[in-house]
Amino acid sequence: MEKLVERFLNYVTFDTKSDPSNQQCPSSPGQITFAEALKSELIALELADVSLDENGYLMAKLPSNVDYDVPAIGFVAHMDTAPDASGANVKPQLIKDYQGGTIELGASGECLNPSQYPDLDTLHGHDLITTDGTTLLGADNKAGIAEIISAIAYLKANPDVKHGDICIGFTPDEEIGRGANLFDVKKFGAEWAYTIDGGPVGELEFENFNATSADVICHGVNVHPGTAKGKMVNSMNIAAQFQLMMPTQETPECTEGYEGFYHLKSAEMGVARSELGYIIRDFEREGVEARKAFMQQKVDELNERLEKGRVELVLTDSYFNMKEMVEPHQHIIELAKQAMIECDVEPMIKPIRGGTDGARLSFMGLPCPNIFTGGYNFHGIHEFITIQGMEQAVKVIVELSQRTATHYQK
Repeated sequence: MEKLVERFLNYVTFDTKSDPSNQQCPSSPGQITFAEALKSELIALELADVSLDENGYLMAKLPSNVDYDVPAIGFVAHMDTAPDASGANVKPQLIKDYQGGTIELGASGECLNPSQYPDLDTLHGHDLITTDGTTLLGADNKAGIAEIISAIAYLKANPDVKHGDICIGFTPDEEIGRGANLFDVKKFGAEWAYTIDGGPVGELEFENFNATSADVICHGVNVHPGTAKGKMVNSMNIAAQFQLMMPTQETPECTEGYEGFYHLKSAEMGVARSELGYIIRDFEREGVEARKAFMQQKVDELNERLEKGRVELVLTDSYFNMKEMVEPHQHIIELAKQAMIECDVEPMIKPIRGGTDGARLSFMGLPCPNIFTGGYNFHGIHEFITIQGMEQAVKVIVELSQRTATHYQK
């Protein structure tokens, strides 16, 4: 535990921002540099089967220390940070024994204010690590990596804590949706795993959106505006008509919890051709299918109404709710809940209003719920984490490893 914060503060010095415009894997050279450093650390811990492939996937195993069969479990975290903010020259600030009030973030003019971030009011007496207001922190997900390695180091140093095989995997490019693309589930060797990539203490997540992208393409006719009468069909007007047919209350800004939505995220406009880029989200498979059918119905209605021009809809499924892959293995959730309770952490089971590597991995045959890191405000300059939260994550990983071994004891 004593090296946990030291590890984390070292890891955030690596610039590992992923780059969505680069199709290579990993998408940025800093991720390989970081992976090489982590590989050296895992070798120094004398873990088995340490391997780093050319795509930046780092894996290792802590072998079982019991003489009976225990299913191998895994812990997974990602090495990249979000493209939303700079991850270079991160200068963390340590706020010891926070007692409330506004926290100035270096000389940036930025601050953490409890009126904007009410979570701060629950963290009096905690030690916080913040940014200096110019970059993100990288707790998402370098805190997860520090927590996993610290838990493994603890298990290594305390062989009286019983555990089965523990597989660890650190992945590239999660933040740009590619983290699971080249993950070798068979090589990894776990029967199930947990991503350590959640937020506040207690988060335990095994439900996420079903996700589809929907491109509405409007075709018009462009003619010189001086001679356009009776000939021009402005596709931008068609696009505007379509958007007005969509439900105004089923958007991200009007929904929460288990409510799904349609989100118009982009538009490319021109007279001859306009394209509206939507994403569709719903927790139920039937719900996302109904939303797709609704959009097709609106496209058909508009086409019937149009005397000139036409509209087409292109639907592409992105990912599905891991609940259907995790729920048949309820013990995976139960073991994590019991480990949290044993560590005086109240499990907060809530849906992820997004997607995770764990969702993709679950459909690749590796059921993979998500556990907290202790961090807040990911992806921006106001990101912070508590040392106490990180310590609790380490304890939960250790307890979960031990509890799994005990569960399978004959």
